[in-house]
Amino acid sequence: MKRLVLAWAVTAVAATGASLAVLGLLGTGVTGTSSRVLSQEDARAALATAGPRAVTTPAGTPAQGQQGKLIRSAGGTVIASCSGEQVVLRSWSPAQGYSVDGVEPGPAPEATVEFEPDEGEDVELKIVCAGGSPVTR
Repeated sequence: MKRLVLAWAVTAVAATGASLAVLGLLGTGVTGTSSRVLSQEDARAALATAGPRAVTTPAGTPAQGQQGKLIRSAGGTVIASCSGEQVVLRSWSPAQGYSVDGVEPGPAPEATVEFEPDEGEDVELKIVCAGGSPVTR
């Protein structure tokens, strides 16, 4: 009986190892996603070509006349839009090594987001509308 259990365990381990090896050769890994890591140059090129994206409503359709503006900082990025003198933060994303410490997304005359680093000084963005476009103060 011990031999049968041992044989079964060896077969299971071998089958699992072979399956993982084949998936690794295909480049998809266990989760089905590519495991390609970007080089620093590739990441910089991708960030350099990033631009504003259309803001969508919860239904997934473009918001009428409300193109978001991408605002970058050392602590992270924000997409904001204006309606008259009211600013709204549509989304915010901390940079690597930062987390979001606080957000006042508006709509209001001024919206803020604070990015907190693992170490060092916080980065606070205060965003207002000037000439119908979001800008930092």
